[in-house]
Amino acid sequence: MSKTTDRRARATNWVTQESVLAISIIVLGAVVSLINPNFMSATNISNILNNSSYIAIAAIGMAMVIISGNIDISVGALIGLLATIGGRLAVGAAEGGYWIGWAYIIPLFVGVLIEAVIGFIVAYLRVPAIVVSLGMTSILRGGLILWTGGEWIYDLPREFMLAQQNVLGVPVPVIFMVILTIIAGLWLRYAPAGRAIYAVGGNKEAARLSGISEKRVLMQVFMLNGLMVGFAAMMFATQFSAIQSTVPSGLELLIITAAVVGGVSILGGTGTVIGSTLGALLIHVIPNAMIFANISQYWQQAVQGVLILFTVLVDLYRRRRQTYGKK
Repeated sequence: MSKTTDRRARATNWVTQESVLAISIIVLGAVVSLINPNFMSATNISNILNNSSYIAIAAIGMAMVIISGNIDISVGALIGLLATIGGRLAVGAAEGGYWIGWAYIIPLFVGVLIEAVIGFIVAYLRVPAIVVSLGMTSILRGGLILWTGGEWIYDLPREFMLAQQNVLGVPVPVIFMVILTIIAGLWLRYAPAGRAIYAVGGNKEAARLSGISEKRVLMQVFMLNGLMVGFAAMMFATQFSAIQSTVPSGLELLIITAAVVGGVSILGGTGTVIGSTLGALLIHVIPNAMIFANISQYWQQAVQGVLILFTVLVDLYRRRRQTYGKK
C-alpha cells in the first residue's frame, strides 16, 4: 500500500457514523441556540438526556439483535408489560411490606425470559425473527389489556421512583445510559462472545466454519436484549408519578430508529452501541429543536422517516463500495 493510500485510509477511518452523529448533534444545537438561546439551557439539556435515556438503553439491546442479522419489534409491548409489572409490585410492596427491590428484579427476569422464548424459536425452530416478534407483540399487547383492563397505576412509593433521582446532580437514567453503553460497547469490541455476534450477522457460514454456534449466539443476543429492555422499562416506569397500563404507541419504532440511525446495518454484521446511543440522542434533539425553532410538530414523524431512509440508503451504498473494492 502506498503512503498516499495509507493516509487516505486513516482519514476515512475518522469519518465514522458515531463522529457524524456527534457533530450533527453539536451543529444542530449551535444553530437552534442562535434562534432561541433557551435551547442550550441546563434544564432543556437535562430533559433531552432524560427523555432519550430509556430509548438509548433499549437501543443497546436492539443494536445487538440487528447486528446478529435479526430484528425484534416486540420491544415496545415488552416495555409496557415490564413497566406495569414493576409498578404493581411497587404498590404491593408499599401495601404488603415485602422488599421494594423485587419491583426492579422481577421485571428484569421476565424480560430475559420472554426474549429467551423468542430467541429459542428463532434459533432452534428457524422461524424468522420478525414473524416471532410480531406474534409476541400481539400476545403481550392483548395480555396486558386483559390483565389490567387498561387502568392506570397510581400511589407509587417514592423509593420506587428511580428515574426521578440524581447522583451528584446527574439524573440516574443518564448514569444508567452511559454505564450500560460503555459496558456493552467494550464487551462487543473485545469479548469473544461479543465478536461472535458480528461474525454470525456478517456471514453465518464463515462463523460456523470458525466453530461459532449460531444457536448459542442468538439465544445470548435475545436474552441480553431482554435485559436491556428490562432496564429501559424501569427507567420508563419511574419517570412519572403514575404508569399507564397500555403499550406506548410507536415505542418500538423509536428504538429501531435509534439503532439504525446510529449506524447499525439493517442487514447485520456492522454497527456499535455507541452509535445507537447517539442515534437515540439525535432523534430526541431534533423534535426538541423544532419546538424551540417554532417548527410545526407534525414535521417530526416526517423527519424521522427521512432519517431512517437516508441511513439505510447510505448503509447500502457503503456496503456496495466495500464489495466493489474487494473485487
